Amino acid sequence: MKSQERRTLTVDQLFDFVESNSKTLQTQKTSVEFASKGLDAAKSQRLPDINTSLSLSYNGNVLITDRDFSEAHGYSAPHLGNSFALEAQQVVYAGGAINAGIRMAELQQEAAQTSEQQTRQQQRFLALGQYLDLYRLFNQQQVYEQNIKLTLRLIEDILAKHSEGMALRNDVTRYELQLENLRLALRKAQDQRSILNHQLCNTLGLQDVEIVPDTTLTQATFGHSGEEAWQTEALSSSPALKQAAIGKLMADQELKLAKSELLPKVALVAADHLNGPFTYDIPPKDINVNYWYVGVGVQYPISSLFKGNKKLHQARIATRRSTEAHAVAAEQVNNAVQQAYTLYEQAYAELDTQRKSVELASQNYKVVNDRYLSQLALITDMIDASNIKLQAELQEVNALIGIVYAYYQMKYVSGTL
Repeated sequence: MKSQERRTLTVDQLFDFVESNSKTLQTQKTSVEFASKGLDAAKSQRLPDINTSLSLSYNGNVLITDRDFSEAHGYSAPHLGNSFALEAQQVVYAGGAINAGIRMAELQQEAAQTSEQQTRQQQRFLALGQYLDLYRLFNQQQVYEQNIKLTLRLIEDILAKHSEGMALRNDVTRYELQLENLRLALRKAQDQRSILNHQLCNTLGLQDVEIVPDTTLTQATFGHSGEEAWQTEALSSSPALKQAAIGKLMADQELKLAKSELLPKVALVAADHLNGPFTYDIPPKDINVNYWYVGVGVQYPISSLFKGNKKLHQARIATRRSTEAHAVAAEQVNNAVQQAYTLYEQAYAELDTQRKSVELASQNYKVVNDRYLSQLALITDMIDASNIKLQAELQEVNALIGIVYAYYQMKYVSGTL
């Protein structure tokens, strides 16, 4: 990798950068803020409606004719006209529509918050996957470097034997070829690490930084609380289940809104009007007329009798559909948790196997190396033993990181990451 500032990040620090710099997560936070304002707007529907109007006009003279437009008579009228009105209305009964609208806005806010939580989990898991891949390549690089050093020492030993006439030049060539293959593998690991480092920096909002994983991560001890405990945790924490539950509640409110359209609306009304001139007399009088009233207004859309029932049936189907969707989500989460827990247990079994493989491969390498130095084994045997040892060490590293990944994947699917 090119020269960059090196920065060691723990998993907690990784998540902190996701929280503060993820553009995708910031979009969801804005959606929560938007939904919060929507709730304020829904609550404002409980407040009275107050309207006022003011106008000035120029009035022409009055012309009066008979019905057949004969006998025309003109009257002079006051030319300056004014009108002022103040009207207020307070809904006292809307069939539950206002309360249902407020509750719907609350649920939309909860849905936005749950979506934010879900996005946070997704962005954390995405960054963690890149982080662990970086860690895997970091360890592979170290394994390759160690084996390159070992191969260089072997080449020195073989060169010494060749100078003594105890080894063929072909033996040296074959180990030099092995060395070049190791160096190429190291270069590929370094390049892949550079690519992943760039991608992770973009995810975290960092620039020109070489991210170094926390090497103590694979030494952490993770719990084995059992699948049932994780299933219980998922029931209360899974964003997918929360979204499905909110969907059910929203469908209930939609049903209430559909029912409210079949009920009358009752409101208290009050108004005050000041108009001039008085044009309902001949000739018009240049005076202001003020009148006011208070009362009760009742509104009922008769068309709802044959239109509203269609919406009501649709809302009932939507309620049933939301219940079915919640059951499907619960099933999917249950399957995901069961799969994640099984893979978590499998990761430990794989680590035990890989540790045993490393132990056996190291023993085999030592035996073959001793036999080769004693001229009791061929160079091909040494190369095979070296490759087996290298692969075993790489697989052990991957198994250690696999446990970390499986644990956090289990937290992700249960909604606790």
